[in-house]
Amino acid sequence: MNTSEAKRVLEAALICAAAPMPMLEMRALFKGEVGADTLRRLLDELAGDWQDRGVELVTLASGWRFQSRPEMREFLDRLHPEKPPKYSRAAMETLAIVAYRQPVTRGDIEDIRGVTVSGQIVKQLEDRGWIDAIGYREAPGRPALYATTRQFLDDLGLASLDQLPAIDGQLDGANAAQALAAMSESAPLLDGAQATLLLEAGAPEDVLQEVPFLTDSEAAVGAPMASPSEFPHDEAAAISATSLSPTDASA
Repeated sequence: MNTSEAKRVLEAALICAAAPMPMLEMRALFKGEVGADTLRRLLDELAGDWQDRGVELVTLASGWRFQSRPEMREFLDRLHPEKPPKYSRAAMETLAIVAYRQPVTRGDIEDIRGVTVSGQIVKQLEDRGWIDAIGYREAPGRPALYATTRQFLDDLGLASLDQLPAIDGQLDGANAAQALAAMSESAPLLDGAQATLLLEAGAPEDVLQEVPFLTDSEAAVGAPMASPSEFPHDEAAAISATSLSPTDASA
C-alpha cells in the first residue's frame, strides 16, 4: 500500500470512528505494517488537508478525532436548540478541585470548599466517567484518592492536564469551577444521552451552567495519561502501586 492509499484509509477510519482513535488502533488498520512515525506524518498531512474546512483533526487524551471547529458552533447549535443541562455548583467545584489538585480525597475537597462533599456527587462524577479512585492515602481509614480520567480530558477537548487554564490567586472551588467553565466557549453542547449528571438539591442560585463538553459521537493523537509521579501534588507518593490497574484513568 502506498502512502496515498494509506492516508485515505486512515482518513476514512477517523471520520467513521465513534470515539477518539488511539495509535494502536491506527496501526491495526494496516496490520502493523505502517510504523508510528509514518502514521504521525500522515496525521499531520491530514490535519493540513482539513485546515480550511469546518471540521478539524485534533489530538485528545485518548487519540485522534475529527470534530467541528469552534466557529461552527453557532450554526450547529441550531440543529439542537434545547438548553443544555446544568450541574450543581457543588458538582462543578468538586470536579474542578479534583482536576487541579489531584490526587485528592473527599476530605481534601471539603477542606478547600469549606463544606461537606456529598457522596452522591462523587458517585455521579464517577458514573459520568470524569473522575476515578486511583489509590488510597496511607492514613487512618485509607481514604480513596481521586483523579480525573481520559474521558474528562476528551470531553473538554484536551490532550493533557497541562492544557487546563491557569488559575489566578489561591485555588478554591469557585475559581477552579470558573476556569473550567471558561473553556466552554469552544466546546459544543452535550446531547440528550449524555445529560445524566443530576442536579444536587438546593437553591436555584447554587446552580452553575454545565461545561458543554464534547459528545462521544463527535469524537483526537492520544497523549499518554499522567503517571502518579506527574501529579501536581505530593500525595502521588502515597498511592499504593497495588491499588492501580491498567484501566485506571489518572490523567
